[in-house]
This record gives sequence, C-alpha cells and structure tokens, in this order.
Amino acid sequence: MNDWNETLVTEENEKFRTEVATMDKQGTRKWIYAKKPSGKYTNYRQIVSTILLLSLVVLPFIKLPNGNPIFKFDVFNTIFILFGYPFFTTDFFLLAIGMIVSVVFIIIFTTVYGRLFCGWLCPQTIFLEFIFRKIEFLIEGDRNKQMRLDKQEWNEEKIIKRGSKWLIFAIISLFFTNVFLAYMLGADVLIQYILDGPFEHFTMFLGMIIFSGLFYFVFAWFREQACTLVCPYGRFQGVLVDKKTMQVSYDYVRGEGKIGRSKFRKNEDRKEIGKGDCIDCGQCVAVCPTGIDIRNGSQLECVNCTACMDACDDVMSKVGFPTGLVKFASEENISQGTPFKINARLVAFSAALILMLVAMTSFMVNRSDVEVKFLQVPGKDFSVEGEYITNTLQYNLMNKTNHTYKLTVDVKTFRDGKAEILNEDHQFISLDKGKLKQGLIKIKIPKKDLTSYKVPIDLEIKDKNGKEIDSYVISFMAPF
Repeated sequence: MNDWNETLVTEENEKFRTEVATMDKQGTRKWIYAKKPSGKYTNYRQIVSTILLLSLVVLPFIKLPNGNPIFKFDVFNTIFILFGYPFFTTDFFLLAIGMIVSVVFIIIFTTVYGRLFCGWLCPQTIFLEFIFRKIEFLIEGDRNKQMRLDKQEWNEEKIIKRGSKWLIFAIISLFFTNVFLAYMLGADVLIQYILDGPFEHFTMFLGMIIFSGLFYFVFAWFREQACTLVCPYGRFQGVLVDKKTMQVSYDYVRGEGKIGRSKFRKNEDRKEIGKGDCIDCGQCVAVCPTGIDIRNGSQLECVNCTACMDACDDVMSKVGFPTGLVKFASEENISQGTPFKINARLVAFSAALILMLVAMTSFMVNRSDVEVKFLQVPGKDFSVEGEYITNTLQYNLMNKTNHTYKLTVDVKTFRDGKAEILNEDHQFISLDKGKLKQGLIKIKIPKKDLTSYKVPIDLEIKDKNGKEIDSYVISFMAPF
C-alpha cells in the first residue's frame, strides 16, 4: 500500500483494535442488525445445521440393541453413556485422556482451520443463525425493516410483531430445554415426568423453567456477545492462528489496489487508475452477525461464518468482477497472491487429528465390560492346607454393561490351581448391571508348583458360558 492508504488505515480503520463492535465508548450495547445472508456457503451451512439440529432432537429417543441410548448425561445419578457405552467413576482415566485429546485437538484444528468450528458447528451459532434469526426475519423482515421497527412507537404493529416473536422464542427455548433434559434423564423418564404433571416433580420443573429463561436470554438478547465476551475460544484464536492458518480473509492486495477502495462507477477502468476491486459497498459489514468489518483483517469477533463471503461474491457478480475477494485463505496466501492449496502441514496436522480421534475411539470400544481388581487382604498371609498353599484375596468387580453377569474365576497360570469363591452359592459371582461388588476368594496352588515366596499368577474371569471376560495378574504369597 502507498502512504495515503497507510494513513487512511491508521486513522480510520485501526480503531477496531481498541473498540468492540457491539459496544460504544461508554460501554452501552450496540444492537447488531445483521442482514439476511444468502448464497452458496449459506446453503451449505443450512444443510449442516439441519443435520445437527435433527440429530440433537432425535438421538435421545433412539435406543441401541443393548438397551442403552446413544448419549446420556445423568449428573443426578452419575450415569454417563457415550455412543451406547456406560461410563462410571472408575473410567476417570478415559475422561482424562478425552480432555487431553480435546485440548490438543482444539489447538491443532484452530492452527490449521481457524474458527471454522465456530461458524459451522458451534451450537451457539446454529441456534442463533438458523433458528432465532430466521424467525426474526420471518416476522420482522430483513435488516432495514428491523431497524425501522425498533425506532417506531409501540403501536399495534410493533406489539404484534415483537410479542409474537418473543412468544415463539419462549416456546422454542422451552422445547430445547426438554430436549436437553432427555439427554440427562432419558427419554422414557422425561415423557413420564411430562405425563405426571409439573407438581409431581416440582424441583425438576423449576429447574427447567430457570434453564429455559437462561436459554431465552442468550438467544433473544445476549446473542453474539456470548462469542465476543464470554467464550474463551475467541481469545485462544489470537494465540493459535498464524500466517498459514486457513480462515475467512479479505484479499487486500486485490481489493485495495494502489490507491485503495472506492465506489463503483460504470465503464471505469479501475485497474488503470489504480483502484482496487473493493467498491466499498459495505455489504460484508451489514451481513456480519458480530458487526465487524472483515476488511480489517483477522479479529477475535470473527466466527468464520462465511456470510461476508456470500455477500461479497453476490456484489462482485453484479458489477462484473471476479468473485473471491473475501475467501478462505491464509494471510500468507493473500500477501503472496497464491491460492490456498493442500500442503504438507495441512496433511500432517489433519492426520494427527484423525489419529487422535481413532485412538480415543479405540480406548472406548476396547474397554472391558467388567472392571476387575484383586487385592491381598490386609493382615492375612498365606496358609497351608494339606498339599496346597492358600491365599485369601479381595475382589472388586464393576459391571459396566446393561445386563447381569454370572462370573467364575479360574487360575490360568497353574493347571492344578483352584479358585474358591467365599460367601457365594454355586461358585459363581452374581454381578448386577451397573453395580460394584466386593467379596473374598481363596486361591489354592499345590506346594510342588511353587518355587518362590512371591509368584505372579494369572486369574481368568469367565461368564457362565465359559467366555473370557477379563484377566488379572497378582502376586501369590508362599512360604518359600
């Protein structure tokens, strides 16, 4: 850019660095009247959001062959089910691994793809842009009509439009609160609660009303401020993105030219004059749901929703200029004038993301149905019973499935070894679904097979049909 353009940027456009788009200098809220977006990317986002919203509503009512829902997060009874697999407090290590994977995933994903998650997958964006704003557009009209309605007196038209909008917002908030409750309580329990009436479960009903009010507040008033003021992801973005990060970017080289942007004039040779392709129409700003100007570069308020890309492409097509003035590209692509392409870094980071997901899925799928633990009973040593040395062990068995087990224990290491379950009939352990059971078991091994005072033995746990469920290695105490 020349000196004139640099001065313009410093005096006019750099103020965005010290101001928030949704507030004035006194800290008063500036309401964002986003123009209704349309175009290729908006259509893609509509498809993605529809799939996600339908999945959100339908999933808690689907039960897998094992009788479990796909997801359940019952914090009241500490019952958690992910992809049909129950998880208990004993699975804390999986939670820890999952948290580590999630943090690393966010760092790598943001470094490569910017805030693509925010604009395309984040529940805040999907609810706001594809439910609440759509209702607003339907009732109050597009941006200019909304601004006009906001300024007019509280006449019959305004009362009807605002009242009907707020009522529908409240109904939607109540509906999705019940959907979230279905994930917590289970669909069957939720339906029964509804049939019983609110006063039969008043505490739950009161909590539902409070959460619905909070949900309504966020999407009816707080809106984009959840992204710009509350969500920590936007703050992370400034640290994680670099010159190679793919994000929604304004091609300032093409848009500014030699002397900067200017209004469109028919039959003008802008290239000869030195003007950029940006005709300063302001449509990218009008359509932005967070009220920023993408031409100022990467900003924490930008959620990569691509609304500005559609708006700019539409204007460029109308004036006969090439599209892509605002596009998915890295800062390096813009400065060097090269198109975004798949490179070694993108492949490597994407492969790392996939490997982490595969590893986490593998941990979940290969988790044992019954968690087994055997411990030496404190204060008890070995005992001699004829030709056998006996150890008394305490067992802890956790059933992580949805059905009852009848288990037996065998000594796998020694052919003549015996396992005698104490305080149980028929020599098997009855283990109810989702329950922890403790008890005592005697392990007997012939003296002749023991050559050390501490011998590792492999205990095999089987179901009543002889199928191996798990195994456990523990040291066997002997007199040698």
